Parts: sequence; C-alpha cells; structure tokens
Amino acid sequence: MRVAVVTGRYARRLDGVADYVGRLAEVLPGAGVEPVVVSARGADAPCVEACRSWGPRGVLDAARAVADLRPDLVHVQFAPSAYGFSPAVGLLPAALRGLVRAPLVTTLHEYGWWSWPPRVPDGAWAPLERRRLWDRETLLLGPRSAALVATNAEHAGHVRDRLGREPVVVPIGANVPDLGATRDEARAHAREAYGVPESSPLLLFFGFVHPVKGVRQLIDALEDLRRDADVRLVVAGGFTSLALPETEARAFRAELEQRARDRGVAGAVRFTGHVAAAEVSTLLHAADAVVLPMTAGVTTKSGALLAALEHGAPVVATAAERPDPDLVDGRTVVVVPERRDADGIARGVRRVLGDPALRERVARGGRELALARSWPVAAQRHAALYREVLG
Repeated sequence: MRVAVVTGRYARRLDGVADYVGRLAEVLPGAGVEPVVVSARGADAPCVEACRSWGPRGVLDAARAVADLRPDLVHVQFAPSAYGFSPAVGLLPAALRGLVRAPLVTTLHEYGWWSWPPRVPDGAWAPLERRRLWDRETLLLGPRSAALVATNAEHAGHVRDRLGREPVVVPIGANVPDLGATRDEARAHAREAYGVPESSPLLLFFGFVHPVKGVRQLIDALEDLRRDADVRLVVAGGFTSLALPETEARAFRAELEQRARDRGVAGAVRFTGHVAAAEVSTLLHAADAVVLPMTAGVTTKSGALLAALEHGAPVVATAAERPDPDLVDGRTVVVVPERRDADGIARGVRRVLGDPALRERVARGGRELALARSWPVAAQRHAALYREVLG
C-alpha cells in the first residue's frame, strides 16, 4: 500500500509536524505501508519536493507530484504554521480531483483556533460547516476527507462540534527516545555542564521556544521560586522554526534574556538553543521537574510532554481550555489550572519540589501513560485506518 504523505516543509529540525511525519514514516513500513513524503522545497530529509511554497500555484504543483506517485491513498498533515499560514493547502482536494482517484485522509495537528479569511464572525461559517461544504480552518480538507485523524481529545471535540464528524484519535509518541542514562549520571553531567550546584533544584523547559510556550511566565515564576531556594532553570530548545522565522526568533530570545535580567534571575537561567536528542534525554533524567507552561495549555499532542513522561520526569503543565482527560492532577502530571499565570506555575513547582511522594507518584503515572503510546502502535492504527478507508 503506497501512501503519499503531504506535509508543509519536511524540515524535521524546524517543525514539530515534520518531525512527527518522520517518526511515523520510519515505522509505517513495519505495518505494511510504503510512505512517500511530499513537501515544499527546503526539506532536510528524503522526500519529493513538489513546490516552492504553498500558495495556489504550489498546491497545483503538489497535486501533480502526488499524481505522479500513483498512490493508493493521500494523507495530508494539517497545521497552519507548517504551510506558512497559507490557506491554499485547503484547496488540495479540488486540485487532486481528476488527477488522483485515491481517497484522502487528513490529520489535524492544530484545530479550533484559526480561520481564513480572518475577522469573519463564527456564525457565518456554521451553516457551511454543518452541511460539510467548507471549513473555516481547513477549507475543503475537513469536509472532503474520507477520514479525519486527531492526536488528542481536545481537537477531536472541536471536529465533532464544528463538522459533526467522528475523527479517529491516534495518539502520538515521544519525540525524544530514552537513551538510558541513569539518574545519577544525568545529574552529574547536567550540573557540571550548566553550572548547577548539587543542592540547587533544577527545572527544565524542553521544546521550541516560542511566545506561545509560556516561557515569559516561567521566568517570572522563577523570580518567585528563588525566594525559597537556589532554583535553576534550563530552557532547552531552538528558537527558529517554521512558525517563528529567524529574525523574529532572535528578537524573542533577546526579549527573554532581558526579562531574566529585569527579574534578577539571569544567572539562574540557561538558554541552550537547539540541542541533540542525547543531550535532551540526559537533561530529562537530570531535572527535578519539567515545566511546560504553554499559553494554550498542554495536551497529549505534545511530543515534548510525552518525552518528559517517558523519561520518568515529574511534569508541571498548564491546563488546556478543554482539559486532556489523560492529564490528571496528582496522578500523571501536576496541573496549573490557569494559563499565563506565573503565580500558578510557582505553586505547581513548589508542590513537586516539596512533596517527594507526589513527585514519585506523578513520575510513575506519567511514565505508564507515555509507554502505552508508541510509534509502532501509531503505525498499526494508521494502517488499519487506511485499510478501512480503502475498503
């Protein structure tokens, strides 16, 4: 079974969706699927580079490239940032018509927050969406796909509410494998490499460092936390990505560094930039707590979350508007109820650092949750869906 997997730009170092596609493509052959990734130019992994960008002309070029592959099925990976926030990818079903007979499946990596054109009242979209003629976010992808895939309960709920369709939920796996460092080895390495005293609690943020990740509020919380102890923070991850171009990324890093100086915590924060998976794995084992204070909240669509949980790190995470049912306060994570709340982040961290039993409980529960989700399992779920769609 040959599947054309369409993604915005297959640049795994710069985009979480591209990395997801890469991890899935690595294991799909074991489930009897031959994936061929179709991308815009600028990929950093083997694929078919079909277009310069994702404007209307690029979508037509991509449709022709997909047709040349003669796939049994076309699978689009949708997230606005992956396509440069161009809505034209939503017209791909129309571009494929007459060229490709293969059915279309779409995975919604982001859903429920964007519309095109903007500033159109929600009520104007609802009649079209109820009749499955048009979707404010995905244009024709949502209505015309033979099946829709969501990676978490929040996005699945938005699909049901808006399109009246039942998506297939296929959870993702961790985006950094556990490379097996012991806790003692990891602590010794991290404390020497990042200048953290042995007695100082070590907090870790891991992932792309973007304005929506809540690092501003985490720095504010660090100022509060350091009134009690010599708490240190490592922010591990790159700033530049498909969602945050280099100029904006440099400006945001400078903003965070200035914020740390203004809060008097500059000496207690280390920004690593992009780091290799082995170093991230070591940091995840070394951290006393991983803090993920995303401004939209955290769900199990986060590969960084799954990586932290798989490593057995206790995680402090902000709640999503539709809380993820798998992220249970005190069982799998420590939940910060409000978003953009530095005081709430500080309270959550204090709970973890001050209660060894809680720390052990959430680390154990989180790891069990993560280990139940693996990329080979995701591949089998996808293969089953493809067979169902193909009849």
